[in-house]
Amino acid sequence: MRLLGFDISRAPRRRAKGLPMVTDTSAFGGGWYRIFESFPGAWQRNVQYTTDNVLTFAAVYSCVTLIAQDIAKLCIDLVQLDADGIWQETYSAAFSPLLRKPNHYQTRIKFIEQWLISKLVWGNAYVLKERDNRGVVVSLYVLNPQCARPFVAPDGSVFYGLSPDYLSGVTTAMTMVPASEIIHDVMVPIYHPLCGVSPITACGLAALQGLQVQTNSAKFFANGLQPSGILTAPGSIDDEEAAVMQERWMRQYSGEKTGKVAVLGNGLKYEAMSMSAVDAQLIDQLKWTAENVCTAFHVPPYKIGIAAPPANTTVEALNIEYYAQCLQNPMESIEALLDEGLGLSKEGQKQTMGTEFDLDDLLKMDTASKTKAASDAVGSGAMSPNEARLRFFDLGPVDGGESPYLQQQNYSLAALAKRDAQPDPFASAKPPASTPAPALPPAKDIPIGDLEATAIALYGRVA
Repeated sequence: MRLLGFDISRAPRRRAKGLPMVTDTSAFGGGWYRIFESFPGAWQRNVQYTTDNVLTFAAVYSCVTLIAQDIAKLCIDLVQLDADGIWQETYSAAFSPLLRKPNHYQTRIKFIEQWLISKLVWGNAYVLKERDNRGVVVSLYVLNPQCARPFVAPDGSVFYGLSPDYLSGVTTAMTMVPASEIIHDVMVPIYHPLCGVSPITACGLAALQGLQVQTNSAKFFANGLQPSGILTAPGSIDDEEAAVMQERWMRQYSGEKTGKVAVLGNGLKYEAMSMSAVDAQLIDQLKWTAENVCTAFHVPPYKIGIAAPPANTTVEALNIEYYAQCLQNPMESIEALLDEGLGLSKEGQKQTMGTEFDLDDLLKMDTASKTKAASDAVGSGAMSPNEARLRFFDLGPVDGGESPYLQQQNYSLAALAKRDAQPDPFASAKPPASTPAPALPPAKDIPIGDLEATAIALYGRVA
């Protein structure tokens, strides 16, 4: 059987050796056990939440989409190691078109977005490779993480069971694909090396609490900002009469009818229940739940608008902090997986080509910072003027700007070492010995007419 140009008949050959096909990682295969609780102890406490309702909480949606979109907006460059050991952007007919458009229905941005959303929400991202007749990868498809499952054979080989996915070209039920044809990006393998755990596992309960706060707040506002109350009577009343009075009160004086004048008789009295200060702090409770979600996703709270940015800090510094604590790990994971999945890195061989995100689109500087950085880079000799113009301002080269510049009073380390090797390195330099002026020949031996010519030849013309 061939799938997307790849022969997957190796699975039956493995079975022919008398080995069971594979062991599901969600069972006890290989000594690992996978836990399906939303958080430890949730089953005993009867606390359940699904990904669909947790994603309706604004903080969870903001964190997931922020990370996915910030990484997806960066270009993925194909780079090659040059003779000086520097990675330079290059072009390859085999890989560059694939990085620009991974498949027939997605752009590069949407492909990376779906990759990261699958990883952040479900803990795993499965990318299926499509090869041509030469065995070269020509398309990449992000699979539905609920329709893919890793399996482990008794000899340790990894396979993936795929359910039908017509966009990706998988048309048969439970197709077994070897690990060489799947790029598997694991979030955090807490319970099993092949089963990632989503950050929602850690913040799902806080998200549910935030949703409950919003639900209760909506009901409170629907009641005209009026808390519940007590309707009392001077004497005793039976349950049936109390139920009738409650139903009549709710029908005539609650919801849209709040604020109408109530006429009471027979000594009936309505007393509104006061709201405690703790119950009234809905905004603080909602903010706490959002901060808890940010903690699980490693997103600075000010990035999703629930806190103010730190004072006296530049935009560049904030972006560097955000990159280091939140984006760097998933970005480098994608780079490493693409290098391996496309065959750019091979075990035992020196890697000369690879993929790399262009960080310039993320770590942008303001005009003042760019001007100072360019000036410092050129003044220190680290960059030539043309390199600084291109790096910081996207400007073309100018005549005479190809060479780095350095002030002439700077000395090399070799020159300073020679100076320090002298007996007295800091002794004052002696002035050079003066050269005596040449003496004129005796006047008696020079013709009178040649005296002026001889003086000019020896000392030059005097102005």
